[in-house]
Amino acid sequence: MKQSNSKILYIGTILMILAAVALDQLTKYLAVIYLKGKDPYVIWEGVFELRYLENRGAAFGILQNQKWFFLVSGILILLLAGYIFVHMPHFGKFIPLRISCVFIMAGAIGNMIDRIVHQYVIDFFYFRLIDFPIFNVADIYVTVTTVLILLLVLFYYKEEDLEELFS
Repeated sequence: MKQSNSKILYIGTILMILAAVALDQLTKYLAVIYLKGKDPYVIWEGVFELRYLENRGAAFGILQNQKWFFLVSGILILLLAGYIFVHMPHFGKFIPLRISCVFIMAGAIGNMIDRIVHQYVIDFFYFRLIDFPIFNVADIYVTVTTVLILLLVLFYYKEEDLEELFS
């Protein structure tokens, strides 16, 4: 890939990450303004609601108050996703994996910002129907792209494609 195209790719990637993090932080800000200290906002009775929660742990309430563990984990995730992104071939077949790396990084950054600024992560989406743990936009980024990466690795990429990532 030409030097100028490479610069454009990386600048575009940084802008995508910043936009995704901004959306995450905006929704959390709105949750604080409109949901904190108030009754849940019911969108679909018995199914889905917006409910403010200050999460000091991980999914399902595990590892409560382990801020340093989450910060170190977030940094490691950023480094791994960044390494894979930089070493990934620049042709079309790897675009889904590139986009996945962008959203994994944005999700990690979004929740790390909360842990640094607030000492907890702001969550607000709640599926009452299945009593699913309350989550946020950054969690969606990480969860959906993790599933996408698993599907890509299992069904789309061949072994030799994946070897290119680490050669």
